[in-house]
Amino acid sequence: MGNADDFDAFYLATRQRLLHQMYAMTGNLADAQDCVQEAYARAWQHWSVVAEHANPEAWLRTVAWRIAASRWRKLKNGIAALTRHGPPAHAPEPSPDNVALVEALKEIPEAQRQAIVLHHLVGLSVDEIAQETGVAIGTVKARLSRGRTALAQLLREDDAPSVEAAEETQNAR
Repeated sequence: MGNADDFDAFYLATRQRLLHQMYAMTGNLADAQDCVQEAYARAWQHWSVVAEHANPEAWLRTVAWRIAASRWRKLKNGIAALTRHGPPAHAPEPSPDNVALVEALKEIPEAQRQAIVLHHLVGLSVDEIAQETGVAIGTVKARLSRGRTALAQLLREDDAPSVEAAEETQNAR
């Protein structure tokens, strides 16, 4: 009793029972599911040992219960820390410019985005970027140039309709 088929059979025979037991113990279905899932993952990792245990289901139940207790301890300690130190300082909302920049960065190719961020936000030189990314200096310069051009297009503030939009309007008439 130590192979995958044995584990599958054990899982199928015990999963519902263990979930019901953990649900009764925790009082929360989502927590019970998480604890049971983690317990089965640990059982699988040590299946050759667990399979030889006098009562593998008891081993699994103990592990699931300990996972739940550990979560409760962490939650209790977190609440105590919050009480001791107070809530975290209020973080201001990001400016519309920051939101627009992040959205525009998502639109450009990853290599260009990496070069732009490393150069303009982190402050690395072209040489440092080339060294860190393992590409030629000329490649970094090209990525920066293309990235800036793409960002300029994405971040332009003109409210005038584009030429394409004007043509579409004209053709619709």
